Amino acid sequence: MHADYTGQGFDQLLDVIVKIKNNPNDRRIILSAWNPSDLKLMALPPCHMFAQFYVANGNYHAKCDFIHVLVILMSIALMLGPYKSSFRNCQSLFQLSLIIHLKIILKINPEKKNIDSFVSSDFELIGYDPHKKIEMKMAV
Repeated sequence: MHADYTGQGFDQLLDVIVKIKNNPNDRRIILSAWNPSDLKLMALPPCHMFAQFYVANGNYHAKCDFIHVLVILMSIALMLGPYKSSFRNCQSLFQLSLIIHLKIILKINPEKKNIDSFVSSDFELIGYDPHKKIEMKMAV
């Protein structure tokens, strides 16, 4: 399940965590979903290109480009505490009837302090009722 990528690149998640802890005012706390050298190998590059983290009053949240807003919001909710989110948008289409309103609580094992020590059983999603899948063709 977990691959060891030691020495095979740059650990972006660790870099984000270190910057939030040690230099929370850094404007360059960024996590990129793109690896430009692999773009030609992909059928479709990730729509969510990056997340930029911002620390305010000791709390942090993410700002990011989005097309699949629910996926992005869930990703932010999994990683961060509550705060307002700021989004930058380009060429997105939203169908309001497809936006599902969920009241979800994510419980995270408070004893874990190192990102690499988490296992799936350290997370519990309470109150999640999945909506039926949305059939859509992927535009390549």
